[in-house]
Amino acid sequence: MMNKKILLTGDRPTGKLHIGHYIGSLKNRVELQNTGKYESYIMIADLQALTDNAHDPEKINNSLIEVALDYLSVGIDPKKANIFIQSQIPALSELTMLYMNLVTLSRLKRNPTVKTEISQKNFGESIPTGFLTYPISQAADITAFKANIVPVGDDQEPMLEQTREIVRTFNNTYGSKVLVEPEGMFPPKGQGRLPGLDGNAKMSKSLNNAIYLSDDADTLHKKVMSMYTDPKHIKVSDPGHIEGNVVFTYLDIFAEDKEYVNKLKEQYQHGGLGDVKIKNYLNDVLEYVLHPIREKRNEYKQNLDYVYSVLQQGSEKANQVASQTLKEVRNAIGLNYFK
Repeated sequence: MMNKKILLTGDRPTGKLHIGHYIGSLKNRVELQNTGKYESYIMIADLQALTDNAHDPEKINNSLIEVALDYLSVGIDPKKANIFIQSQIPALSELTMLYMNLVTLSRLKRNPTVKTEISQKNFGESIPTGFLTYPISQAADITAFKANIVPVGDDQEPMLEQTREIVRTFNNTYGSKVLVEPEGMFPPKGQGRLPGLDGNAKMSKSLNNAIYLSDDADTLHKKVMSMYTDPKHIKVSDPGHIEGNVVFTYLDIFAEDKEYVNKLKEQYQHGGLGDVKIKNYLNDVLEYVLHPIREKRNEYKQNLDYVYSVLQQGSEKANQVASQTLKEVRNAIGLNYFK
C-alpha cells in the first residue's frame, strides 16, 4: 500500500472527546498524517463501546457523530486519513471470531489493562463476555489493516502485546506470513495522561472532571476556576506547592511561554501569588488552544451531510482493505472451500 507504514488509531464513542484526548493522541495523529509517511486509518470503535454499554445504544449513536466532529475540528484531514466506523466493517467481527480460538480464557484474565478496567467498572462477577474479549477485537482491528504502527498510551501496551501474540500464534499455526506484527508508538513522557480537574490521576467523562473540545468559553472558564490547586494555599501570601497542582500541570503542557511559567512557579512557591491569577492565565492559554477548534467544530456541525459522507467513504475504503485481509486469513486456515 503505497510503500507507506500503516497506522491504526481510534476512540470509543461514549461521549465527546476532551483535552486529555487532544494532548494524548489527537494532536499526534494530525502531526503524523501531515508527514506523508503513513497511511492512516482512524476508527470510531462503536462495537467496542457496546461491550459495556449494550443496554444504552442511544449513547453510542449520539456520541458517534460527536467524535467525528472532534476529529475533523482538530485537523484530521479525510484526504490524508481514513475515518471509519468499526461496525460497518463485517470482516472485523469474523476475524475476532477466528482469533478467539487462538487465545485462552486464562490469558485474557491476566491482561493487566483488562484487569484494571474491570476493577474500575465494578463488574464483579458479571463481566460482559464482549468486554473480557475486547483485546481480541482490538487485534482484529489492527491486523485487518496490517498496521505496522499503533499509537497508544503506556497503559495500552499489554493490549498491543496481546495482538503480537495472536499474530505470532496465527502465523506459526497456519504456516503463513499473512498477519503483520505491530509496533507501539507512545506519547512523550509526561503527556500520556492528563489529570482531571479535581486532581484525580485520570481525566474521564465518567468522573465528570474533564474539559471538552466543544466546551464554550464560559464553560471553560468555570471549569478552570474550579481546578484543584494546593488546599493549603489559603492566603495569597502563603507559600504554595506546585507538585500535584493541576493548574501548573496544565500550564507545563499547554503554555508556550515556559520561562513565564517558571517565574509563576517560583513566585507561587515563595508566596505572593494567588490561585485566581494563575487560573486566569491558564484560562487564556486554553482558550488560545480551544477557540479555533471550537470554531471549526461549529462549522462542521452546520454541515452534517458532509461529516456523514466522510464516514461513509472512509468505511467503504476500510471495508475493502479488511475484506482482503480476511480473504487471506481464510485461505491460510483453509476455509475458502469454493473457488
